[in-house]
This record gives sequence, C-alpha cells and structure tokens, in this order.
Amino acid sequence: MSDADELTVRQARADDREAVVAFTESTWPERGDDYIPRVFDEWVETDGPTQRTFVLDAGDDIAGICQGVLLSEHEAWAQGMRVNPDYRGRKASPRLTHAVFDWAREQGATVCRNMVFSWNAAGLGQSRAVGFDPRTEFRWAEPDPDADATGPDGLRVVADPSTAWTAWQRSEGRDHLAGLTLASDESWALAELTPERLHDAAADERVLAVADDDGVRGMTFRVRTDEHETDGGTERFAEYGVGVWDDVAAARALFAAVARDAADLGVDRTRVLIPETVRHVSDVAAARVGFSDEPDFVLEADLSGE
Repeated sequence: MSDADELTVRQARADDREAVVAFTESTWPERGDDYIPRVFDEWVETDGPTQRTFVLDAGDDIAGICQGVLLSEHEAWAQGMRVNPDYRGRKASPRLTHAVFDWAREQGATVCRNMVFSWNAAGLGQSRAVGFDPRTEFRWAEPDPDADATGPDGLRVVADPSTAWTAWQRSEGRDHLAGLTLASDESWALAELTPERLHDAAADERVLAVADDDGVRGMTFRVRTDEHETDGGTERFAEYGVGVWDDVAAARALFAAVARDAADLGVDRTRVLIPETVRHVSDVAAARVGFSDEPDFVLEADLSGE
C-alpha cells in the first residue's frame, strides 16, 4: 500500500476544525494570517448543492483541505487549497483537486477556475501540475472614499446597467479579463459577467457608467460591502466587480464616482478589480488613485472531457 492509499478524501465535518486550523493558521507567516481558520466553520455549515468542502483524512489527522463552489450553471470555483506540511509529497493536492473537479462535473460545470497570488510560486506550480492553465490576471485599484470627489468636466455618471453593459462589451479590459469579474455571491471568486448579473447588481448594490455626448466611456459595479477585524478594530470596505474605461479622463471620472459612492456607504476603504495591463495600471496611477502592489492570477481547468 502506498502513502497515498492511506489518505481518504471526504466532506469536511465540524470536528475537523482543530486539525485544519493547526496547519493553516500560519500558512504564510511573513504575509499575515490565513483566512481558512476564520471561515472554516461557515464553510462546513453552508455546504450544500452548490458548495462542497473536502478534506483529506489521514486517520487521526487531516492532510489537506479544498473547497469547490458552483458560481453558475457551468462555472465552478476552487479555493482554499491547503496541504498539511507533514503530508507534502504524498499526492495530497492532486487528490483534493480532482475531488473538486469530479464534484463540479456532477453539478454540470464545464469549467473550474481558481485564483493564486502572483507571489505564491508553490501554489502556481501546484495549480499547473493538477490541471489548471493560465487564464487572466488582475490588480486592485483602491480609491479613497470621498464625498467631494469630482471628475473631469463633460463626463457624467449614470446608474444604468444597460449603458454599463455596452461599455463592458466594447472595452479592452473585457478581452484581457476573458469576460470575468468578481462574483457577487463569493468573495475572491471570478465569474463571467452577463447582462443579468449587471441588472441584479443594479437592484442589489449599484452600477455606474461614465458617458459623454459621444457615448459611453467606462463602467463599474459594486458587488458587496463587508467588514473584517484589524488590530485597531473593525474596518468596512466596498468591493467593485470590475473597472474599465477608455482613457485617463474616463478613469478619473469613474474612480471619482466610486469615491463618492463609497463615502455615501460610510466605508473605510474600497477596492476595484482592474485588468493587469500596462495601460490600465498606468491610467490608475495617472488618475492619482492607489493600487495594490502585486497582481493576482486566475487559472482555469476544462471539465468538459471525461
């Protein structure tokens, strides 16, 4: 019997918490706490037809964890892949990933994606090894909430999903992002943007489009407001599913609209997903808006075959 044969993939249970926290609480000690200990209980409690959390059972220990989520009828998302250091080299990651793939196929998914930080060389290599291929990359723009933010003259902002859809369809950013934006119901996940999703965002959160007399020039949409604990207390933030625009003037108008929207919400900070291209990142800099130091990578596995 091989080492791998002694490990069993199964659905996570509440009593796995202690073992999972033991190997995930310091995944990246030089970069801060891992989020798995904070979300494990919720993951187990909310598992159902569109979500499944898997662990690799080693008998009296847990060798790894990974979760699959169905984002649409054909899109699955894999997240939270962590392997207990004591079990590295025993095919833990492939077994967990393929369990997610099999589960996603059973739900009707034809594609599964994941996100890996660009600095995580080990995670990138493992994702490629188990069947994920490169798909796209993005970065976060981080305009400060500001009720008095103003954009260039001649550009107006409209809260209309149909206008925003036109801007998205025409944008270079859409092509670079392969049509993907932040998912509305799952943080840190990306899904294909559809007109229906934009109209839902307009009803539940907010959609913003930048236009002038010649037509539409950019768009964004808010997907959620959330909060998390910091050393100084609780911080509230607003997330925007994507930001695309034609030029620097349109970028200034778009991020000024986000700043005003965030101020209306009373949040402490924002982040807007933007395409990781030279033009988009340099436009953000030219608009005097902050952005994250490093991009994030999205990878994709084709599940349409056997």
